[in-house]
Formats: sequence, C-alpha cells, structure tokens
Amino acid sequence: MASRDVLIGVIGGTGLYHLDNLTLIETVNPETPWGSPSSPIAICSLKSGTKVAFVARHGRHHNISPSVVPSRANIAALKSLGVRAILAFSSVGSLREEIVPGHFAIPTQIIDRTKGIRPASFFDGTGVVAHATFGEPFSIKLVRWLEVEVEKALKAHGNGVVLHKDKCIICMEGPQFSTRAESMMYRGWGGDLINMSVLPEAKLAREAEVSYALIATATDYDSWRPHSEVVTATQVIQTLRANADTAKFVAASILEDLHTAALQGDILSEEKGSMKYSIMPRDAQESEEDTKKLAFILPEYFGPNELAN
Repeated sequence: MASRDVLIGVIGGTGLYHLDNLTLIETVNPETPWGSPSSPIAICSLKSGTKVAFVARHGRHHNISPSVVPSRANIAALKSLGVRAILAFSSVGSLREEIVPGHFAIPTQIIDRTKGIRPASFFDGTGVVAHATFGEPFSIKLVRWLEVEVEKALKAHGNGVVLHKDKCIICMEGPQFSTRAESMMYRGWGGDLINMSVLPEAKLAREAEVSYALIATATDYDSWRPHSEVVTATQVIQTLRANADTAKFVAASILEDLHTAALQGDILSEEKGSMKYSIMPRDAQESEEDTKKLAFILPEYFGPNELAN
C-alpha cells in the first residue's frame, strides 16, 4: 500500500477503540505478508490537517484475545502507511501501592512472561536471522518527550491523574489474570506494572525501525495485595471508562506537537538504521519470497541489490 504520509500511529488498547476530536479521512485495511491488522486503520486529521493513523489492538469490538493479536500485521501495516513513531495505549495492573488505579505510567523496561506462542519476529519462517538490540525496549528519546507532554496534558485535564515514570512492566501471556504468588513474585523482580500486550509489539517495532512508546493506564492492583480481592474483569471495566476518557484527552492534546517533534527528527533518530548490524550475514541463495517479504518492513536492507555482506 502506498504511504499516506502519516508519521504518527496510535495503537488503542482495552477501552480505547477510537480517538475523539479528529476528522476521519479514510479507513484502510492494508494486506501485509503477515495478514491484515486487528482492525481497519482509521486515517484521521487533526485541526491543522496533520494526519495520524489509529488501529484498535483487540479489534473495534474487543473480539481478539491478547495471545492472538496480529501484532506483526499491525506494525507492518502502520509502517506501510509511512508511520515512523507509534504511541501505544494499554490498560495495566498496578504492582505498586503508589500507582493507584486511574493513574498513568510510561514504562522504560519490560520483563517477558509470555509463553512463546505469539509470533515475535518478522524474520520467523524465513531463511534470514536477525538479533535486534533490545536493552532499551522503548524509544528513550520518544519516552522522555512524552513524559513532559503527557504530564502537561494531565494537569490541564484537571482530574488529578498522576503520571509515573521509569517503570518496569511485566508482560504476561493471559488471558487469565495472575495468581497471588505470581503477582508477589513480579513485585520481587522489580515489576511495577503488568499487562498482556506490550510484547511482541515493542520487539516488532524495533525490528521495523519504528519508534515505540507505551502509555499505561492502571485499572487495578492485580492480585498481590493480601487483604484485597483479586482482580476481576468487572473491576477492570469500572475504571476503564474514566481512563479511556483521559487517554483520549491526552492523545488530542499531544498529537500535534508529537507530529512536529517527529518532523524535526531527533526523537526518531534512535531506531533509524538500528537493524543494519542486527541482520546476520545473508546467503547469496536467499529466496526471492523471503526478500520480498522482509522488504515490506525493511526496504533499505531487502530492496533490489541490497544483499548484505
């Protein structure tokens, strides 16, 4: 699909199935080598005419479970539209007393507790091997920019929501919630938040050389508090609505400035070119099918006459 000149993509999580205060330009459903995205992608315009792309991670009607979200298709489809930075939203459980349900957080680290059943690489099933760097799983320049701007937006919203920074998020497989023992173990590991969605999204964005950051919205205390009831879906939904309204306000407040910052280039500088030294030496007999498939996300390395040494 031809680029739509969209620099910023938004992935909406549970409770965030669309963005307000934007004008819908068109809805597209790019077909990628990894299938179709989890929802048609809405190309929307801000008041200035700036375009953003929005995809609902779990589908428009929340009919896709975390383990089967087509993350490769989502990331590939966004990049095919021209997206270079992804702002993802996700509902999370809190593993810390001070991160109260209703608060927001921007994590900088991830602990992977998925079970290996989610396709986590664009290179899976090809004859090409790549080892993307992932020591900093989020785009730090983008994160630092967001910390300032999201905090401003939350203060302007005036509902007392606090932003927590430099947190570690556990990504569990789900769809069941944690046992008490697991929840307490995650706290002991240094986890501050827990969700079911940040992986493989963050890994795939890194492979695609797309900047990625997560705004986490706390809905519950997971299961670690010894004298509290364990988390239930009903409990989560009670907080979801308020969080979604705040998230929409934050998105509307920062997207224009985020686009401007992206145009200036610095917040996108970490990922561009990062895969150049992650791809292992390639076989001269590499299949045309593999090359074409990987060129969809990395045309710089898999275009015509681009066989690595």
